[in-house]
Amino acid sequence: MKISVLNLKNKSVGDIDLDSNIFGVKTLPDVIHQYIRYQNAKSRQGSHKTKTRSEVSGRSKKPFSQKGTGNARQGSNKPPNFKGGAVSMGPQNRDHSFNLNKKEKKLALKSALSTKLIHEKVVIIDTFEIKSFKTKELCSDLKQFDYKSALFIHSESGIDKNFKLASANIPKISILNQKGINVKDIISFDKIFIEQKSINEITKRLS
Repeated sequence: MKISVLNLKNKSVGDIDLDSNIFGVKTLPDVIHQYIRYQNAKSRQGSHKTKTRSEVSGRSKKPFSQKGTGNARQGSNKPPNFKGGAVSMGPQNRDHSFNLNKKEKKLALKSALSTKLIHEKVVIIDTFEIKSFKTKELCSDLKQFDYKSALFIHSESGIDKNFKLASANIPKISILNQKGINVKDIISFDKIFIEQKSINEITKRLS
């Protein structure tokens, strides 16, 4: 499938042929949802913890006699019913992540990219190289694309220094190496700007 290649002034400079096996995949909401769950689970700390009976300070000696006090029998002052005692069935350190196989990851990425392309939210840019590092000039150019938020995906060779400096102060803009593309970012941002030379890298990675 062919799509126009634009420059940063929103003017056509040619066409590019996109692989339909990557950018023309059917939208699969369940696969996309599973990938986002996978990402969220991986980012969870899992460091919440409460102390068990073996960890709270105190003695294991009986606090008072078994009989004759009128109180319920107790073996120590560490149970949950005592002030300063342990927490019953409280949270412990754990890893929340789960596995997602490579085929599912690739399919989710393909489906997310294809969905954005269907809704005309993917823009192929010839290059991110700009002459000036001034934010005002870049901001003026990007306004022509009519976006709410934007993700700029650059090639493995790196991002232009001037573009990085100029975009740093523009709100709702993020820059990402094509090696780090993920479903959550693709879905979260309104428009995806992909550098032309990174298309081959993405195609090779997801083939």
